[in-house]
Amino acid sequence: MQFKYPELLYALLLLVIPIIIHLFQLRKFQKVGFTNVQFLKQLTIQTRKSSQLKKWLILLMRLLLLACIIIAFAQPYSAKTNDYKTKSETVIYLDNSFSMQAKGANGSLLNSAIQDLLERLDAEEPISIFTNNANFSNTTIKAIKNELINLGYAPKQLSYEATVLKGKQLFTDDASAIKNLLLISDFQQQQEGFSTAIDSSVQVKMVQLQPENINNISVDSVFISEAKVENIELSVTLKNYGAATENVSVSLFNQDKLVAKNAVDIEDQANVTFTIAQNKRFDGSISIEDPNLQYDNTLYFNLDETEKIKVLSINSAEDVFLRKIYTTDEFEYSSSAFGSLDYNAISNQNLVVLNELDEIPVSLATALKVFSDDGGSILIIPSSDIVLNTYNQLFTNFNLAAFSSKSSQEKRVTAINFSHPLFENVFEKRISNFQYPKVQDHYGTASSSSQNILSFEDGQAFLSAAQKVYRFSASLSESNSNFKNSPLIVPILYNIGKQSLNTGRLYANISEENKIDINASLQPDAILTLAKGEETVIPLQRRFSNKVEITASNYPEQAGIVAVMHKEKFLKNLSFNYDRAESVLRYMDLTSLKNANVQDSVASAIDEIKSATNVNELWKWFVIFALFFLIIELLILKFFK
Repeated sequence: MQFKYPELLYALLLLVIPIIIHLFQLRKFQKVGFTNVQFLKQLTIQTRKSSQLKKWLILLMRLLLLACIIIAFAQPYSAKTNDYKTKSETVIYLDNSFSMQAKGANGSLLNSAIQDLLERLDAEEPISIFTNNANFSNTTIKAIKNELINLGYAPKQLSYEATVLKGKQLFTDDASAIKNLLLISDFQQQQEGFSTAIDSSVQVKMVQLQPENINNISVDSVFISEAKVENIELSVTLKNYGAATENVSVSLFNQDKLVAKNAVDIEDQANVTFTIAQNKRFDGSISIEDPNLQYDNTLYFNLDETEKIKVLSINSAEDVFLRKIYTTDEFEYSSSAFGSLDYNAISNQNLVVLNELDEIPVSLATALKVFSDDGGSILIIPSSDIVLNTYNQLFTNFNLAAFSSKSSQEKRVTAINFSHPLFENVFEKRISNFQYPKVQDHYGTASSSSQNILSFEDGQAFLSAAQKVYRFSASLSESNSNFKNSPLIVPILYNIGKQSLNTGRLYANISEENKIDINASLQPDAILTLAKGEETVIPLQRRFSNKVEITASNYPEQAGIVAVMHKEKFLKNLSFNYDRAESVLRYMDLTSLKNANVQDSVASAIDEIKSATNVNELWKWFVIFALFFLIIELLILKFFK
């Protein structure tokens, strides 16, 4: 038991005064003459003893009465904390990621957690709550009740380490306050993992919500498996994270119109193929019926009429191999002899190829620098006898390593940088043994500052890049190299061409930084907008002479198809989907974490937080005791004869 005003307890010393008065009988007795006292002597003794007992009882009742009154004014209490004035701060992380759609005993995990918070937390209690995409700092449950009830799901979940750090930032700097951080989540398995470091300033409590069913089927991906002259084979990958399921219905929509439907049995993974028309606009969606997680049951994609990429080859050698790669169905290929080059044509291209020029005049180097700064891509293939200083001057403009003198030692191309974007989706697995291309003559590099894509056996670069400028270090003529016959040449040159105009994939993931090129020429003050229904936003964009690069990172917030507009003119559609990472309902075992305070439910966690600072005030009991002793005293005075 503790006291709010312990200094008042000194008043208990005053109880000595009535005791002293009682011990020293200050009353004087008066003698009265009586003829015969023999009969009364015994009666007098008995009366005096009864009187003394009555006085002792009355004294005791009054002492207890006064003591209870003094203690009541000192305001006694009992609490788990040592300081009556200790404040308690509570910060709650409420996981609203898509995996919280899973059904628990009382509906979805998220709704169950919100209901427990509304029922258990005091309406006026100061509190801070944050989710994956919202913050409610220093507020009350009463103030944010409607926001919590209408809380939606977030497409991206914070890592658990980031959650703890963010939660700690919402506490005040008051070192005397008890700080409770409550994490409410299903604690789905994450690549980053989770560790609970000891922190005496913050008490971290965790509530792991358990779904009743961990089965789930998702539309994992959509891709073009084969492109024919008239048709496109569209492949859909379904993944099953639970028991095998039969007759899963898969529907293909173009806008809101059902185009095709199929059914498939799925154990772990299954593929479904649809056929659609080539070179026609298709605003598609793939949909399945699955009662578990809803967010991954639909995947949006779009196909537009093919935007041809403009490629210009400046030649001092034959360009047959380039024409075979940059075909008319996807590229608008043009070539020009070096001697008859029209410099004005460079600015209208997406990719410029320098095909074995002997030298690079200053005028061409200047034009290429302007072209590169305007977002264009450049591929440099040197000849066997170059004017070295003209090439190195060009390389200086693009921060590429300079060429050293020519080496006539035969070398093989043995190293592939598989992580480079040029090789995305080219190899199913990394290969270490293949028919190595070789060269007779090549130009060494003075440094390795540029990024190697293909390398010789001694580590020097055969194909390197700096941003969107690609450079071979040897001639590709058949007399010098057999690289034209290598299976590597087609995917490399094709992807260099395709990536020179990033028209976007079939779809992009929400919350990622998506850079997409729009093939349009705009006036200096013109802008592009993204529109979805009645909602319109202006994305971050960068204007070039023949295209506009837009960056979509914070929009849209919901999966679907978004239109790219220039004023009232429709340019193209873009599709965005939620990341499928949370489709796997696999959860962490919190019992294996060290220093983890794991609670069974939201209710028990909140009750524990409250009990840590609950104060049981006892002064009312001492007032009751004082009244009780007063009543006992009155009864003694009235009935004790």
